[in-house]
Amino acid sequence: MPKIELLPEGTSLQRHNLNHQAVEDYLKTIYMLAQEESPVSTSRIAEARGVKPASATSMIQRLAKFKLVNYEKHYGVTLTDAGEKVALEVIRHHRLIELYLIEALGFTWDEVHEQADILEHFISEKLEERIAAALNHPKFDPHGDPIPNREGAMVWVDARPLTAVPPGIEATITRILEDSNAELLRYLADLGLIPGAQVRVVAIAPFQGPITLEIDGAAKVIGQNVANGILATVEN
Repeated sequence: MPKIELLPEGTSLQRHNLNHQAVEDYLKTIYMLAQEESPVSTSRIAEARGVKPASATSMIQRLAKFKLVNYEKHYGVTLTDAGEKVALEVIRHHRLIELYLIEALGFTWDEVHEQADILEHFISEKLEERIAAALNHPKFDPHGDPIPNREGAMVWVDARPLTAVPPGIEATITRILEDSNAELLRYLADLGLIPGAQVRVVAIAPFQGPITLEIDGAAKVIGQNVANGILATVEN
């Protein structure tokens, strides 16, 4: 990961770590938001980070000073190549840690996001590679999110929300978008709606009504707002 020096000499190590973590969090947030819309507005970044717009703007200006983002007032924010490299490295750490916590330590998929959010900032590149090797260099995390390789490349799957799968069609669940919502993940696991599960869309009620699915021969009913966050592939 590129070395980022954001604080003057004499700053405490604890303070340095806090600032370094904040920088990585912001870069990761900008990267994720940019998958939906780019440039990313400061108001969206502030909302995602849970801070006031003025605080987000201050941090973004610091990131621009160190050439990690491009920022223009009233235009928005984009990552530079250096900023994207840092964001992808943090995402790689996060997703590898999530899978390792499940595979090696027995965590459930609704427990790992919070732990990975903490640990992603502190593992070394050597430990990262040991984890990747122990997991046989996985391409996806437990929620179906792609794991960037060391060069930042990811495998992308042509998937669609369950609400876009026509009734009568079978599909394979590949990804859960809201991977930080522990309550939702427990609910989906209870229904059997996890990556790799085979489902058939039975019916989609109009006017944003519920969607009926068949999983292992049993009917399951979920809201369309939930189904929109479940991506699946359909065989041609």
